[in-house]
Amino acid sequence: MKFLYRFSQGLRMRQVDMKADGIAKSSATLSKMSSRLRRVCRHAMRRYENKKGQRLGDERESVVIDESSFRHKRKYARGRISNTWRRKKWVFGMLGVKEKQRRPILRLVKKRSRHHLIPLLVKHVQPGTLILSDEWRAYRGALTNLGYRHFTVNHSRWFVDPVSGAHTQHLERAWLTYKSIIWRLRGNRTAKLLKEHLAVIEWTYWLGNKHKKGLLGRLLKDIRHQFPC
Repeated sequence: MKFLYRFSQGLRMRQVDMKADGIAKSSATLSKMSSRLRRVCRHAMRRYENKKGQRLGDERESVVIDESSFRHKRKYARGRISNTWRRKKWVFGMLGVKEKQRRPILRLVKKRSRHHLIPLLVKHVQPGTLILSDEWRAYRGALTNLGYRHFTVNHSRWFVDPVSGAHTQHLERAWLTYKSIIWRLRGNRTAKLLKEHLAVIEWTYWLGNKHKKGLLGRLLKDIRHQFPC
């Protein structure tokens, strides 16, 4: 139960800390439990998407979009450098912003091209939504033609567009939070592992924070659903 609580809250998940606190004696046991709970969260998000559709945007919710690299970093520049570590892992982020509510959709993509990004945006963002982005060429002209209201900011000149007031700072701040979580847990060593960690972040904002009994209550519910007695 201590482990479940820490996982749901994202508190001191390093194995050395949990072993020191007597939660488990074996690193293998902790790794197994973490992996199982990440899959629980990922399956919960899949059920949610299949049942309700994971869609952003309405008259009051704008969407900020951006791409960010989650390439693995070697600790203290030590360790073998594999092809997986050399290769950049691009994550396409779509963040719904509605007053104080934030809803992220995070997808691992092979490239930052229009071919890879636009279909994801069409799938997850409702037409007519206000979209804010930088001036990456993959978005240029495409979003307006698809029925979105699209405003951009030129980051080489300013952080906030002086005419439209457009900015992507909500997602820029969110990237720092997401990356600190994943890098701390070394969660971007492989594409599969990174997808699981991204799913946990989505689960936190879409399901965990909205549950009447909080994150732990939602986690117990999803465990019970996936592993019925």
